[in-house]
Amino acid sequence: MRSILLAGGIGLLGTLLGTRYAIKFLVKQGYGQFIRDDGPTSHHTKRGTPTMGGIVIIASVLLAYTAAHLATWTSPTASSMLALGLFTCLGAVGFTDDWIKISKARSLGLHAWVKFSLQTVVAIAFAIGSFQFPDSRGLTPASTYVSFLRDLPWLQLGLWGAVIWIILLVAAWSNAANLTDGLDGLATGAAAMVFAAYGIVNIWQYNQSCSWADAGPQCYEVRNPHDLALISLALAGACFGFLWWNASPAKIFMGDTGSLSIGGALAALSVLTRTELLMVVVAGLFVIITASVVLQIGWFKITKGKRLFKMAPLQHHFELLGWAEVTITIRFWIICGLAVVAGLGLFYAEWIVGQ
Repeated sequence: MRSILLAGGIGLLGTLLGTRYAIKFLVKQGYGQFIRDDGPTSHHTKRGTPTMGGIVIIASVLLAYTAAHLATWTSPTASSMLALGLFTCLGAVGFTDDWIKISKARSLGLHAWVKFSLQTVVAIAFAIGSFQFPDSRGLTPASTYVSFLRDLPWLQLGLWGAVIWIILLVAAWSNAANLTDGLDGLATGAAAMVFAAYGIVNIWQYNQSCSWADAGPQCYEVRNPHDLALISLALAGACFGFLWWNASPAKIFMGDTGSLSIGGALAALSVLTRTELLMVVVAGLFVIITASVVLQIGWFKITKGKRLFKMAPLQHHFELLGWAEVTITIRFWIICGLAVVAGLGLFYAEWIVGQ
């Protein structure tokens, strides 16, 4: 538990203190955000705000993980390396996208197919790697079953079916986080809540792990839950610390560097804790916002030009209705909090019922 708390504290301090210097550096270099012309007009005042703040989040999480293991003199685990690898590599894709926007002074970065291809390559590497490194019991970091609160025995996909499933999850969560990052502090605050919730899930899975000699019938077949709890709290702390600077009016944006890496972390935790469908509940706000985009596109095509919302993603619809940005963010945080509580309630209720 000490290493978990240490990682959360270092992640928090890393972004709380480090972002200040990142802002100074980015402002000095002139690395500011370019705003889409077709977005809400109120966003034009944000033009020039430093971006690529996700670099600080990534660096803080990696520092927190390393420091926690050095302090307790423990070795990294396969699950943690896979989670951090996906988190960092998707952040690198986002950084490339942000850098192109800045260097070419435009609001569009990588071409859509290039960005998607890079995300797919990273997802494939993560998916295949998740079925390597079996432990002494033959347990690999990921499972070939679809999971909710634990593996669903009647939804066995086979190895290659599971690889495809994981690739789809990575693509879905990375883009969901990217779509949610539309208002000051919205994605950062929501992600902090989700990661904190998964810290609780991971700790519970560790305490009730099937690897213990006295494990009961309701134990969890999850690889390295303690290390995943460490990563979850490091992520929660880093996002919470970054929120100090990212809250309205934002002094810095995380950019695609941050949103894609956060999405990758969501996907990794859902796969490696074998709670893929539970993540849909816990991170319900991200799902709702992504669904608004899907519905908008579908409705536009079905009705040949009509719009279901004034603008998608959903947060911009409420902006155009006249809601203040801070009001939208806080109300969406409340929705996220309710989703987190519902997810944790389901997770605990399943364990209680099985006793």
